[in-house]
Amino acid sequence: MELLSEFVRDALVRGADRDQIARALADAGWSGHEIDEALHGWETVPGLPPVPRPRAYASFREAVLYGLLFLSLAIIAWRICDLGMELIDRLIPDPADIRTYRADGSIRWPVASLIVFTPLFVWLSRKAQGQMRDDAGQRRSLVRKWFASVTLLLALLVLLGDGVTVIFTLLNGELTARFAAKAVLVAAVAALVFGYCRDALDD
Repeated sequence: MELLSEFVRDALVRGADRDQIARALADAGWSGHEIDEALHGWETVPGLPPVPRPRAYASFREAVLYGLLFLSLAIIAWRICDLGMELIDRLIPDPADIRTYRADGSIRWPVASLIVFTPLFVWLSRKAQGQMRDDAGQRRSLVRKWFASVTLLLALLVLLGDGVTVIFTLLNGELTARFAAKAVLVAAVAALVFGYCRDALDD
């Protein structure tokens, strides 16, 4: 792409218009998307050479920040589902379930995880938002968009899987109040994660 970008710059310097450049690149075998991206990379200003437009970028520092941010989000979502399902089991008893409930690891592990990762997620999220307010160029971070895209995809897969499971259980005649409550919990958590990641991609 650097070669393509340099070609577009040189052509603009020599006075070629964008339609001519696009036709020449298409004849050479470049795709429409590649041509549009290369042309969009340069702004023409009378009396000045072609001015480069800002481009997306990636940095190791942001990989750590956003990797930990979205990992925290995933752990919070997972542990909320764990805790919620355990509470549903206790609030909606199943006569066939002979477990004796007590304050054991089934409650302690989700609570411990939420105590650690929820403040971490809030702090990282505010830090990221603050950095973007101070430097609008950080909205072009490829790392941020990659992590948001992967997390959004996982949330969407959970939503689809939850819907398939509910339909299968309903058709099988085994849909109970307890199962329905758990399905609603999973769908709600996945929808919240999906919404957060979609907003991150829209910024």
